[in-house]
Amino acid sequence: MKTIKIGVLVSGSGTNLQAIIDAINSGKIKNASIVIVISSRKDAYALVRAQNAGIKALFIDPNEYNYKNDIAPYSKKLLEELEKEDVDLVCLAGFLLKLSPEFVVAFKGRILNIHPALLPAFGGKGMYGRRVHEAVLAAGVRFSGATVHFVDEEYDHGPIVLQAVVPVLQDDTPEALAERVLKEEHKIYPESIRLFCEGKLEIRGNKVYIKE
Repeated sequence: MKTIKIGVLVSGSGTNLQAIIDAINSGKIKNASIVIVISSRKDAYALVRAQNAGIKALFIDPNEYNYKNDIAPYSKKLLEELEKEDVDLVCLAGFLLKLSPEFVVAFKGRILNIHPALLPAFGGKGMYGRRVHEAVLAAGVRFSGATVHFVDEEYDHGPIVLQAVVPVLQDDTPEALAERVLKEEHKIYPESIRLFCEGKLEIRGNKVYIKE
């Protein structure tokens, strides 16, 4: 079985990146290696995590590519760097920028994302980090969780791979809920990557089928 080369896109502290690194190092994910980590923020601690693990780490500044007015040039640059490393699978781990349709097409069926809620609820533009947990608490729902899904052209859309559920407690704060959700993220993201790397995920329409 060939080694799957993974590229990880990050914007923040990189705890999900660390979970993936740990899963590869421990042998939970057997036939994969992270070959590049790219951050949209210079001060993202995820870059330090990558360097500590001996992984190529790049900061690519969206402002240099006029991202606010046109997402295509920045996405093209990301694509170039990933293709240089022959990346098979792109993992978004707290990456906060939208990717161009051209990028999504280039890696169709090969981009995974983790979201801190049970999609399709509490997803979409602007729904990230603390905002998600605040919205969950404001809605008064009894359960939240995390979702790993394949990426398509829409925010927090695309076929769902795995989900994990956590209870929403009566006296919850966004921070407390986020902490419980994050623990589940660190389980289901590496597991989803393992399934991908072992060829066990099949997309049919808007559903993911997991092969035995």
